[in-house]
Amino acid sequence: MNTNRRTFLTSFAVSAATTTLLSRDWSGQTPERYPDPDVIVLDPEFGKLIQGNSPIRRLHTGMLWAEGPAWNGSGNYLVWSDIPNNAQMRYLPEDGHVSVMRNNANNSNGNTFDLQGRQISFEHATRRVVRYELDGKITVLADKFEGKPLNAPNDGAVHADGSVWFTDPGYGSMMDYEGNKGELFLKESVYRIDPSGEITKVTEDLEKPNGLCFSPDYQKVYIVDSGSPKNIRVYDVDGAKVKNGKVFATNKGMLTDKAAKGNSDGVRCDIEGNVWASAGWIGDGYDGVHVFNSAGKMLGYIKLPETASNLCFGGPKRNRLFITASQSLYSLYVNTRGAHHC
Repeated sequence: MNTNRRTFLTSFAVSAATTTLLSRDWSGQTPERYPDPDVIVLDPEFGKLIQGNSPIRRLHTGMLWAEGPAWNGSGNYLVWSDIPNNAQMRYLPEDGHVSVMRNNANNSNGNTFDLQGRQISFEHATRRVVRYELDGKITVLADKFEGKPLNAPNDGAVHADGSVWFTDPGYGSMMDYEGNKGELFLKESVYRIDPSGEITKVTEDLEKPNGLCFSPDYQKVYIVDSGSPKNIRVYDVDGAKVKNGKVFATNKGMLTDKAAKGNSDGVRCDIEGNVWASAGWIGDGYDGVHVFNSAGKMLGYIKLPETASNLCFGGPKRNRLFITASQSLYSLYVNTRGAHHC
């Protein structure tokens, strides 16, 4: 696509999306005409990834800051965090029921499930990574590195070798959840927990490491840096370390953000290797989900009326995209599947 055509389509899409978002009935009582006008195709490849007969749906609202969605395949439910309310929420797709699953979650942020189906959560208040065992007990996987407390584990993913990779920026500490506001004990970094329990540092070359996901073959890891300069980086996985780090996408490369104020937070890969990234802090015409191919080219985007924090693929076919966005939970059926189990 040439530059003029891309600029025209981008400007048209932003204008149309803004109008739609402001007038859209998110209760679902007044359905949107297909194809959903807030699912915007910038490249024909994105058209292959979306379903023409699926709308964006707001499944629940009323949280203070929704984060960390993860799909439990055996239980057939979605779990996510409402960080300020210190709760973990659960959505049941069979009847749309939403309930509080845990009402003292230590201000957990990200969540995922390991290869045995056990939930792993990244807690701000306790500065730790925990695993909920199948009998209900809690195992602390990490709370220190080299004798110092972690800052505030944020998000993570499980590698095929069973290791847990996670980011540790200072956001949770800044929120004063544990009574020592702003106190950081370690350089903000990315860590790996080996199945043996050994904790190693993966990299510290990001200012604010945030969302994290692996490529379909686990040979690459994508990590969001929500600090300066606000970009998404990609690395080759080299055992317990990474190498050949480079910028995958920038907030200037993401739609309409000429001032470079917006940023991503959470990321997930589909089975084709495309990267689905949350986006926010700019407003209509930017906030939502931005989708890139494996070369970093932006293919399309999903517009939301709130800043999107994180996302995951779920459902029995892993073809339902769940998005946490500020105060709400959204979903959209897509024409691809998540690369991994959650």
